[in-house]
Amino acid sequence: MTFQIGMRIPPIIGRAGIQRTAAWAAEVGLDVLDVPDLTPEIKQACRDAGLGIGSVDVRHTAKLLSRNDAVRAEAAAAMKSQLDAIAELGGKVLFMCLVPEDITLPRKEGFAIWKDSFPEIVRHAEQRGLYIAIEGWPGPAPHYPTLGCTPEMWRAMFEAIPSKHFGLNYDPSHLVRLGIDYLRALDEFGERINHCHGKDTELLPEELYESGTLAATFGPKYGFSEGSWRYTIPGHGAVEWGKVAVRLERIGYQGAIGIELEDHRFWGTLEREQQGIVKAAQHLRTYFN
Repeated sequence: MTFQIGMRIPPIIGRAGIQRTAAWAAEVGLDVLDVPDLTPEIKQACRDAGLGIGSVDVRHTAKLLSRNDAVRAEAAAAMKSQLDAIAELGGKVLFMCLVPEDITLPRKEGFAIWKDSFPEIVRHAEQRGLYIAIEGWPGPAPHYPTLGCTPEMWRAMFEAIPSKHFGLNYDPSHLVRLGIDYLRALDEFGERINHCHGKDTELLPEELYESGTLAATFGPKYGFSEGSWRYTIPGHGAVEWGKVAVRLERIGYQGAIGIELEDHRFWGTLEREQQGIVKAAQHLRTYFN
């Protein structure tokens, strides 16, 4: 089984514009781009480069989790309008990170709001042939308010919305930093995976000793870190990508693996970003081919 490898567009690479970005991605052997929106220009640039569309970022999620009924209603209308536009241009996978408008909102209360506001969004997505993939980033410290970043909440969400048009963006890097078994999660929730990110996490024993699982008091030693862990490109962290590939193949996953570049060693210049993407793709191709 051949998997498609792609990337979310890093900031400096993206400054060149979508046409040059897509051309470079194709030149280094990528198959798809995860894009911040889907417009005729973006679709044409990817088509010209011979690339597919991996996922499309969806706006308005924070306001859809507002305590204010009117704010939620306005956000729902705006989101459905964006979904219509994405579907018209042939998009399929919708990327969402369910961080509420108020980041101090307790997750239990946020879940109750989600349960009220999201079924109509999923019905709309299903009618348009779209698949939602929610991101497992737990959100900013110290509140970690993101909905849908643990198995406990996934079960509750999937019981509330059984449709496979609402599912996961499987990103093992977040599970590793949270101490969650990323392979067990893949086994249990594999049928609800609608997209995947190629990102890794290195666990840092010395920093774990210094500050435990709390965020470092005086700031982390590395970028893309809170202290006892740091995000990395695939191959530089704890994830066993061969085991991930075997399980994705077994469940018949048909989507892409989108590299999400969050690694301080490959950040800050165009050359470093490009090197990070190329190295990540090379490592993933060892297993996803």
